[in-house]
Amino acid sequence: MTPGEIHSTYKKILSHLSDGRLKNALEKTEKLNNEFQSPAIKQKIESMQTSYKYMLQYFVDGVKDPERTSLYNKLIANVFCTAADLRDELLTRDANNFEFSKKRHFPFTAQLSKDELIRKLTQKFELDKELGEMDIEQANSDAKKLQLQTEFEEAYRYLFNYFWLCSDYNSDAAMAAYELVMNDEYESSVVKSLLVSALTLNLWRTFNENKLLMLLDACNLSDMHASQRALVGICFVLAKYNRFLPYFPSIRNRLVIMMDDSQTTERLQNIIIQIIGTTETADITKKLQEEIFPELMKLGPLMQEKLKGENPLNMDEWGEINPEWQEMIENSGASDKIQEFAEMEMSGADVYMSTFAMLKSFPFFSEISNWLLPFDTENLSVRELFESSEKSLISTFVTSNVMCNSDRYSFCMSILRMPEMQRNLMKQNFGEMAEQMDEMKKDEAMHSPNQLAKTISKHYIQDLFRFFKLNPYRGDFADMFKTSLILHKTYLFDLLSIDDSVKSNIAEFYFSKKLYPQAIELFEESEKEGNNSAALYQKLGYAYQQNSQLISALSAYKKADLIQPDDFWTNRKIALCYRLQGNTKNALKTYRHADFIKPGNISVQLQIVNCLVLLDRHEEALKNLNELNNTHPDNVRIMRTTMTTAFSGNNMAQADYFASTLLDSGSAIAYDYLVAGMIAWCMNRQKEAKERYLKSLDLLENNWDNFVNLFKQEEHLLIENGVDKADIPLILDAVEYDS
Repeated sequence: MTPGEIHSTYKKILSHLSDGRLKNALEKTEKLNNEFQSPAIKQKIESMQTSYKYMLQYFVDGVKDPERTSLYNKLIANVFCTAADLRDELLTRDANNFEFSKKRHFPFTAQLSKDELIRKLTQKFELDKELGEMDIEQANSDAKKLQLQTEFEEAYRYLFNYFWLCSDYNSDAAMAAYELVMNDEYESSVVKSLLVSALTLNLWRTFNENKLLMLLDACNLSDMHASQRALVGICFVLAKYNRFLPYFPSIRNRLVIMMDDSQTTERLQNIIIQIIGTTETADITKKLQEEIFPELMKLGPLMQEKLKGENPLNMDEWGEINPEWQEMIENSGASDKIQEFAEMEMSGADVYMSTFAMLKSFPFFSEISNWLLPFDTENLSVRELFESSEKSLISTFVTSNVMCNSDRYSFCMSILRMPEMQRNLMKQNFGEMAEQMDEMKKDEAMHSPNQLAKTISKHYIQDLFRFFKLNPYRGDFADMFKTSLILHKTYLFDLLSIDDSVKSNIAEFYFSKKLYPQAIELFEESEKEGNNSAALYQKLGYAYQQNSQLISALSAYKKADLIQPDDFWTNRKIALCYRLQGNTKNALKTYRHADFIKPGNISVQLQIVNCLVLLDRHEEALKNLNELNNTHPDNVRIMRTTMTTAFSGNNMAQADYFASTLLDSGSAIAYDYLVAGMIAWCMNRQKEAKERYLKSLDLLENNWDNFVNLFKQEEHLLIENGVDKADIPLILDAVEYDS
């Protein structure tokens, strides 16, 4: 079998299990083992087949078996796990995939003994006490620290690779180290967190019940960094294997117990919202690269001109801000972009993805574990920046909550690549500012006890996002974030949403991010559960509308109107749905009711006119427009509607008058010049018509295709006013020659 065939067979097994075709799933699993040739697995499959045949025989014979359902579920669970193990072993043997290649070669790398691992993981933390007692010189102390840090990093890299790559956790040394690290008394949050990430990646590759229980155990760690990582991992892993979770009672029971803790459910809700939020990262990155950053870059030359002749290192005036700079920013138009960037950052958007995407090529990131390594100022790759006892702005900024761990390492390494003189300038001792940032961090933690958990999970999700989107071998990993928009369909979410507020909060988040299909699913569930508020039906209707489900949208809006009658917004939406469905009479009736609810709304009154035109009631439409023009003589929208309405109703004199008035207003757009040209043509003023067409084309930036498309949309007005359809190509060619 090729790796492709192995994967295809595995997917068919999962499909058969989901469809209740256990016999076919067993046959495909047997096919995988025929390739792998494991006597133990062959015996296991034969045992499962025998048990299933007996169960079927009892069923056919009408024998009552109270254990039938339990046995059937166990068989499905066993087939699922056996197939997963076979796929993992076969791909490890044959695949060129990066992850499976690493898995294949790991047993042949240098292995650490139990004593070595324990020593390297603990000795570093005993050093201060040891040095104090021995009174060792500073130089020897630094050398000793460097040696122990090197061994420490070697040990946790080995452990990460072990728990990421190994199918069976059967190493006494590794498991002893794991138990040591996961004990609350162990000091390093870095190692705990890294092992949780390794366990998550292992589960993401291949399901294993015992490993999943280990990850659930990690959710209860007192170390918040590690426990938050475990909760994030649980969300992804359970989403991937969701359809098979009902067949594992031990996992179900653990999840039920977990949901009894209100703090855990709140943190899971925050994590789900943060994961859903990653779906907008690509759009944010595009916006930053194409709109915000180019606008800010324009400031560069202006600022350089202003700084000519000024000494920025004049310490007497270091903190004084030039008032001209703010004026320059305002005049450049960049102020709005700066504000927009700040607002996106404050809302939790991943605004640094685009900035740091280009800084992931350092050799540091060739080690897979480093993509998910918690930021540590003692790490050998960055410790040079933090050796000084002085408080620097760089150290305060890097250890603040601005960036995720991966980006902090990128930031530090980019600074380390700077010339020493430039780097030292950046490391000036801005003590006052650094202390202010420290105080801000303390205040935030004090006033928002749960804020730290949210920040940790946000940064970890961003680390994972960069790993799956930017690492050079990303094509060889199944992307975790493809599950981002199905989290609300998982067994975990069902348990969470026993609390109605959770479902409501996630639905509102989907809605706010314009993820309407997902919002619809949750709003519909809320409706079935008895939440029949007008607000729910309004939002459900709007989501249907944005998803082009007009019949469902109209139904939802009508329900909202029954609960909360005479709501102006709802009636406008009902009218819109009628109009888009071609039911102009009901649309007109509803728009008139909306006008009764809130008289004088120009948009509604113009929609009434449009409905009258569609019903060929041009005189009535023009009468309405005359009243609007009397009360709003300078309104461009009213003038435009009057022009087109008079034109479509063959009232050429009025159409021509409003065309001229509109063009003279200084607010005319390309469409106005186009229709005005058509009116002039119908009144045999071809030269004037051509000039207006050329002006329309000019406003369309001389894009001929756009002009022709716009012309085609309105050419019916020419035909309705007596122009021969055969003449239209001639009109267009005449304009194109002159353009």
